[in-house]
Amino acid sequence: MLAVSELAANALEHAPGPYEMRLRFTASDLICEVADRDPRLPTVPAFPATGPFEADPSRRSGGLDALLKVMSERGRGLHVVHQLTCGAWGFAADRGGRMKVAWMAIPGC
Repeated sequence: MLAVSELAANALEHAPGPYEMRLRFTASDLICEVADRDPRLPTVPAFPATGPFEADPSRRSGGLDALLKVMSERGRGLHVVHQLTCGAWGFAADRGGRMKVAWMAIPGC
Protein backbone atom coordinates (compact mmCIF):
# COMPACT_ATOMS: atom_id res chain seq x y z
CA MET A 1 0.00 0.00 0.00
CA LEU A 2 2.83 2.40 0.83
CA ALA A 3 4.59 1.91 -2.51
CA VAL A 4 1.30 2.25 -4.42
CA SER A 5 0.48 5.46 -2.58
CA GLU A 6 3.90 6.88 -3.47
CA LEU A 7 3.36 6.25 -7.19
CA ALA A 8 -0.14 7.76 -7.03
CA ALA A 9 1.07 10.79 -5.05
CA ASN A 10 3.81 11.44 -7.61
CA ALA A 11 1.27 11.39 -10.44
CA LEU A 12 -1.01 13.80 -8.59
CA GLU A 13 1.82 16.19 -7.82
CA HIS A 14 3.79 16.14 -11.06
CA ALA A 15 1.39 15.37 -13.93
CA PRO A 16 -2.00 16.38 -15.29
CA GLY A 17 -4.94 14.03 -14.87
CA PRO A 18 -7.03 12.10 -15.29
CA TYR A 19 -5.13 9.22 -13.75
CA GLU A 20 -5.54 5.47 -13.97
CA MET A 21 -4.38 2.77 -11.59
CA ARG A 22 -4.24 -0.79 -12.86
CA LEU A 23 -3.48 -3.94 -10.91
CA ARG A 24 -2.77 -7.25 -12.59
CA PHE A 25 -1.45 -10.59 -11.53
CA THR A 26 1.14 -12.58 -13.43
CA ALA A 27 2.33 -16.07 -12.62
CA SER A 28 4.84 -14.67 -10.12
CA ASP A 29 4.06 -11.00 -9.44
CA LEU A 30 1.44 -8.41 -8.67
CA ILE A 31 1.96 -5.52 -11.09
CA CYS A 32 0.71 -2.04 -10.20
CA GLU A 33 0.63 0.68 -12.86
CA VAL A 34 -0.24 4.36 -12.38
CA ALA A 35 -0.83 6.20 -15.66
CA ASP A 36 -1.02 9.97 -16.14
CA ARG A 37 -1.32 12.37 -19.08
CA ASP A 38 2.27 13.67 -19.01
CA PRO A 39 4.22 11.81 -21.71
CA ARG A 40 7.64 12.89 -20.39
CA LEU A 41 9.55 10.09 -18.68
CA PRO A 42 11.27 11.34 -15.53
CA THR A 43 14.94 10.85 -14.87
CA VAL A 44 15.35 8.04 -12.38
CA PRO A 45 17.65 9.10 -9.55
CA ALA A 46 20.74 7.12 -8.65
CA PHE A 47 20.19 5.23 -5.45
CA PRO A 48 23.06 4.79 -3.01
CA ALA A 49 24.15 1.23 -2.30
CA THR A 50 23.57 1.72 1.44
CA GLY A 51 19.97 2.88 1.20
CA PRO A 52 18.42 6.27 1.93
CA PHE A 53 17.76 5.87 5.64
CA GLU A 54 21.11 4.76 7.00
CA ALA A 55 23.16 7.06 9.19
CA ASP A 56 25.88 9.06 7.46
CA PRO A 57 28.77 9.62 9.91
CA SER A 58 30.01 12.62 7.92
CA ARG A 59 26.78 14.49 8.72
CA ARG A 60 26.93 14.14 12.49
CA SER A 61 26.92 17.40 14.43
CA GLY A 62 25.67 19.20 11.33
CA GLY A 63 23.41 21.48 13.29
CA LEU A 64 19.84 22.45 12.55
CA ASP A 65 20.23 22.42 8.74
CA ALA A 66 21.43 18.80 8.77
CA LEU A 67 18.60 17.78 11.11
CA LEU A 68 15.97 19.44 8.92
CA LYS A 69 17.34 17.74 5.81
CA VAL A 70 17.10 14.31 7.45
CA MET A 71 13.57 15.02 8.70
CA SER A 72 12.31 16.44 5.39
CA GLU A 73 9.22 14.74 4.01
CA ARG A 74 10.23 15.49 0.44
CA GLY A 75 12.32 13.50 -2.01
CA ARG A 76 12.15 10.02 -0.49
CA GLY A 77 9.13 8.51 -2.26
CA LEU A 78 10.98 6.71 -5.04
CA HIS A 79 13.55 5.49 -2.51
CA VAL A 80 10.66 3.92 -0.58
CA VAL A 81 9.29 2.31 -3.74
CA HIS A 82 12.76 1.06 -4.66
CA GLN A 83 13.29 -0.53 -1.25
CA LEU A 84 9.82 -2.13 -1.02
CA THR A 85 9.98 -3.61 -4.52
CA CYS A 86 13.66 -4.64 -4.43
CA GLY A 87 14.23 -2.40 -7.45
CA ALA A 88 11.40 -3.83 -9.57
CA TRP A 89 9.83 -0.55 -10.74
CA GLY A 90 10.19 2.07 -13.43
CA PHE A 91 8.52 4.31 -15.99
CA ALA A 92 7.30 3.53 -19.50
CA ALA A 93 5.52 5.35 -22.34
CA ASP A 94 1.96 4.24 -23.10
CA ARG A 95 -0.70 4.85 -25.78
CA GLY A 96 1.57 6.01 -28.52
CA GLY A 97 3.66 8.27 -26.31
CA ARG A 98 0.73 10.38 -25.05
CA MET A 99 0.88 9.01 -21.50
CA LYS A 100 3.44 7.67 -19.08
CA VAL A 101 3.06 4.77 -16.71
CA ALA A 102 4.86 4.35 -13.41
CA TRP A 103 4.93 0.65 -12.64
CA MET A 104 6.13 -1.64 -9.87
CA ALA A 105 6.15 -5.39 -9.32
CA ILE A 106 5.58 -7.06 -6.00
CA PRO A 107 6.90 -10.64 -6.16
CA GLY A 108 5.32 -13.69 -4.65
CA CYS A 109 1.71 -12.55 -4.29
